[in-house]
Amino acid sequence: MYRHFMGICRLSRRSISSSARQQVDNTVKSKQLFQEDNCLPTHLKGGSKDALLYRTTMAVTVFGSGFVLFELFNASMPKNPQWNTCLCNKTTA
Repeated sequence: MYRHFMGICRLSRRSISSSARQQVDNTVKSKQLFQEDNCLPTHLKGGSKDALLYRTTMAVTVFGSGFVLFELFNASMPKNPQWNTCLCNKTTA
């Protein structure tokens, strides 16, 4: 049991130390990318994936805001009593 526990400790220590080194390298590269002076906004410096993600997010946000305004407008209008009656239950003479 003790050998298994020590093996797990060594494995966890090894994976954490190696991933920390890789993370530092990636951080330096991303800092260099975002500090370049190429007249692009920060949210678009990541390339085409960032541009697509930004445009999708903006489209969903605008659509959601419009839908909320539409529903608020519908909720503020008085209801017509004729619309609430069911035409199926009326008997014809």
